Amino acid sequence: MQQANLYRIPRMETKKSPLTARGLAVGIIGLIIITASSMYVALRMGALPWPTVFVTVLSMAVLGKAKGSTLEEINCTHTLMSAGAMVAGGLAFTLPGLWMTDSSAELSLISVLAISVTGAVLGTLFTIIFRRSFIEKEKLPYPMGEAAYNTLIAGKEGKGAPVLFSSLGASALFTFIRDGLGKIPAVLSIYGGSSLFPSLSIWVSPMALGIGAIIGPVLALMWFGGAVLGYFILTPIGLSTGLFSSMSDADSFRSNLGIGLMIGTGLGVAVKAIISLIRRKRTESSSPIPRKLLIVIAVACILAILLLSVTTEITLLEGVLLIAGVYLTAYLSGMLTGQTGINPMEIFAILVLLGISAVLSPSLAAAFSIAGVVAVACGLTGDVMNDLKSGSLVGTRPRFQIIAEGIGGIIGAIIAAFALFILKDSMGGFGSAELPAPQAAAVAAMAGGLTDSLAFFIGLAAGLLLYMLRVPSATLGLGVYLPTYISSTMALGAVIMAIVKACMKDKGKASNGAALISSGLLGGEGITGVIIAIASMF
Repeated sequence: MQQANLYRIPRMETKKSPLTARGLAVGIIGLIIITASSMYVALRMGALPWPTVFVTVLSMAVLGKAKGSTLEEINCTHTLMSAGAMVAGGLAFTLPGLWMTDSSAELSLISVLAISVTGAVLGTLFTIIFRRSFIEKEKLPYPMGEAAYNTLIAGKEGKGAPVLFSSLGASALFTFIRDGLGKIPAVLSIYGGSSLFPSLSIWVSPMALGIGAIIGPVLALMWFGGAVLGYFILTPIGLSTGLFSSMSDADSFRSNLGIGLMIGTGLGVAVKAIISLIRRKRTESSSPIPRKLLIVIAVACILAILLLSVTTEITLLEGVLLIAGVYLTAYLSGMLTGQTGINPMEIFAILVLLGISAVLSPSLAAAFSIAGVVAVACGLTGDVMNDLKSGSLVGTRPRFQIIAEGIGGIIGAIIAAFALFILKDSMGGFGSAELPAPQAAAVAAMAGGLTDSLAFFIGLAAGLLLYMLRVPSATLGLGVYLPTYISSTMALGAVIMAIVKACMKDKGKASNGAALISSGLLGGEGITGVIIAIASMF
């Protein structure tokens, strides 16, 4: 029966609840503003900064001096406040592709509300299952969660505050000059490329340096190793030997290989889970997941399938496969967010869509609805896990954070759905100069199927094998898939931090200082990005 506590959210009834009325009020007001601005910046820029540190600072500024305030209360408030941002990203990165593919396509507000709310609920519930494994057992770094924790401690207790806020201020100023004034290029080209070798660039980003420093050299260099493998080994060899007829063919092979590596990791997760379940049944009579939690999740999944079948063009069978896909990709989302601080929610949406399309033939509207549910669920999973990481370091009881995330996710889902239609109607649709929605365009391009099936299945097999050998194959696949300018900056941050630590005699002091500086770099760019997004929206 001890195993039954593995997924249970601990109860500590003797303590005052950190979910206060004032915290809920502050959290919901901030949630509305951040969700709306996130929808705008995701459609406009095709990217979305994590709001985690921004909402931590905002919650601390409002509640920090209030009578009887605690770190737990501030932690739950910023957990609620951040939830809608990634829900907005999930919708913005997928659904506009439907109208970009067919301008006469119909998708009602009710359908979009069902898609966003369903994704938010599933993402929150599945996170309960993953929490203990990722945060307590594997102790994944979750760079944004650690940055939020360091910000909380520095702001509330003054520990390391000068170091943290100096780093944060410098990062914020740099980001404002880069993005607000346009005086610094966002990407710096190091090598322009040739007929055989692609270009090599560096993302001029304090946040990327900070993420690399926090996740450490092993994961960061594995990530960069994926980029080297995809761009500077496979591509030139393929072009020089005639395996690829053009750089475009090489890019297609590389991107499909990266996707295969990530989904192969997911397959490895499923295989290990089945093996573990079989072994457990031989030695135990009880299930590792409490029966009540299983019932809640099962009922929620059934209701989600029914709701989607009534309000969208997703059929019952497609809905069943969708639930399985959401579970698998939510796991991958939590893992990658923890390892790298990156959450490619639209890629997960494409993976599930391609999997369902290989078995069934969903309509165009159903295909994008499927992608929307997956992206929202994965986006919220990454956000929840970041907040739970900071909560575990603070000592916040996770059940209260889960409740806060659920409230914020549902309200954010409603706000995001309305924001999508308001922006669509007021700015002349998607795919325009005002709202290019580049991520949704990528989903639309992939909705027709894999561009290189051989590369995908090679990656699938390799990802499965590497995962079973305990190699972080999802991180490797991310490096193969994503542009080099992201991977190179992460690796640079990890290498710089490793050198600094090696040169300092006091290793403990070096680690603490490195954590504070890195958190400041993440927080400064994240805060400035959100502020610029809010200002742009208005």
